Amino acid sequence: MTSKLKIEEIIVVEGKDDTRRIQEVVDADTIETIGSAINEEILEQIEHAQETRGVIVFTDPDFSGEKIRKTIMEVVPDAKHAFLSRRLAAPKKRGSSLGVEHASDEAILAALHSVVTAIAETDNYQEISRQLLINYGLIAGTHAKERREKLGDELRIGYTNSKQLTKRLKMFRITEEELIAAMKKVEESI
Repeated sequence: MTSKLKIEEIIVVEGKDDTRRIQEVVDADTIETIGSAINEEILEQIEHAQETRGVIVFTDPDFSGEKIRKTIMEVVPDAKHAFLSRRLAAPKKRGSSLGVEHASDEAILAALHSVVTAIAETDNYQEISRQLLINYGLIAGTHAKERREKLGDELRIGYTNSKQLTKRLKMFRITEEELIAAMKKVEESI
């Protein structure tokens, strides 16, 4: 019998189903945000966890998950982040919402192996121009949403809407060269 991968950091998830699913795949402790009802007490737990063991934010790839991630980042800007694509978090039965609890073992392991850390702002980061994002069809156009989703998977920054894309690229200090290389792969897959 193979032993489960042990995760040092505490994984921040939205609820009990996510905790159950994560612990089926890896040996890890979790903090549950109780969905988007995240409160001051939970934020203090997350802050303490970051100070003692580190945290990995692993929320659902939907509006609520992004809202929770953003709230946590205000308190713990150096937290690590694990992302699932919307496709990998899709429920098997219709009518259920996207969630970590629906992901396969392989998808969860891949997300945890590809953890990324946001970098604090520095003066020398050259922000990617809006025009370049438009040129690549990431902000406007018929397939912009699909392109952003594939780009998010390629860069391991999660799904974003067009407004979030610029912020997420800046947050993870994605350079123009990295964007261009990732977009070559995105365009090959379309």
